Amino acid sequence: MNLLDSKHIPRIEPDLVAAYGTLATSLISDILDRLTGLCGLRPYHAGGRMVGTALTVKTREGDNKAIHDALEIAQPGDVIVVDGAGDVTRALIGEIVAERGLAIGVAGFVVDGAIRDVETIARMDIPCYARSVSHLGPYKTGPGRINQPIACGGSVVNPGDLVVGDADGVIALSPATARRIIDDVRALEAAEITKIADLRNRS
Repeated sequence: MNLLDSKHIPRIEPDLVAAYGTLATSLISDILDRLTGLCGLRPYHAGGRMVGTALTVKTREGDNKAIHDALEIAQPGDVIVVDGAGDVTRALIGEIVAERGLAIGVAGFVVDGAIRDVETIARMDIPCYARSVSHLGPYKTGPGRINQPIACGGSVVNPGDLVVGDADGVIALSPATARRIIDDVRALEAAEITKIADLRNRS
């Protein structure tokens, strides 16, 4: 089995999830000095935001056994964050994995690798970010690790991190950092709203 400390990550408190549910990743990134973010991943779902607790998965390139194992212990509100080493030769998730996640109630998928069945995923009510697309299916032999620190999109993601995604991309931060900066993010949002209103009034 791939399960390592898999059932013991602390989930993000509901109030923190709700607080970040309307805040743009660009604002969070700016407050963090534009140094934090999962780069090179794009949304493949139709739209909508993603906020939840990171359930991290490290896979062998082109192999998704650990992802299936992770779904066995995933809880509603988890974001399945996958370190596929950026390999895009084989899809790590497709319609079946997405449907499993939807049935569980996961908040979304973030895959540093390829996915497939993108037309179907685009119609599903589950956020999905990935590096690329491949019609080739995955191996299912492992090995893999679950709920260990991983690299995804050039950033370290720890199990239990707060993961936020929108049309601009994905960012992951510790719950402590998320609480520390929340007022600054809201203040920046208010300042930008005022600035945009001023610009529109000048036209």
